[in-house]
Amino acid sequence: MTTVRTLDPIDRKLLHELQRDASISHAELAERVGASTASCWRRMRALEADGVLGRQVRLVDAARVGRGVNVICHIKIKNHSAETTEAFEDFIASRDEIIECYAMSGEWDYMLRILVADVEDYNRFLMRTVLRHPSVETGSSYFALAQVKYTTAVPI
Repeated sequence: MTTVRTLDPIDRKLLHELQRDASISHAELAERVGASTASCWRRMRALEADGVLGRQVRLVDAARVGRGVNVICHIKIKNHSAETTEAFEDFIASRDEIIECYAMSGEWDYMLRILVADVEDYNRFLMRTVLRHPSVETGSSYFALAQVKYTTAVPI
């Protein structure tokens, strides 16, 4: 079970600011949250140790690197044995095109978010790779027409 960490107002401000821009200096961060630089640094280390803060990354504009088509794909697997589930999830982890995967309740077993260059690229990936995987029974795809909202920020 995941332990929920209690956050005070400074921790909340710290997390908010880091989610907006993790590249700011410790001094700037301290000024924005109203704490000393040393206090900010200690709080960040404690949040990292508790698993609240994870690794730092830079966000890439998918369209600018030729991955402008965003597809949601629902998958139904053939059965729910441990072997089938593990094989499918290992397959998902090995594919860079699949940038998110969720095990779902309801009619579909998994929901994938896939980034590809164009419809032809997706068709090739779906037909030659995803649907040919021995664990997959069927799939259903939905193409995003526009990105209305996208954020990586967790509400604090």
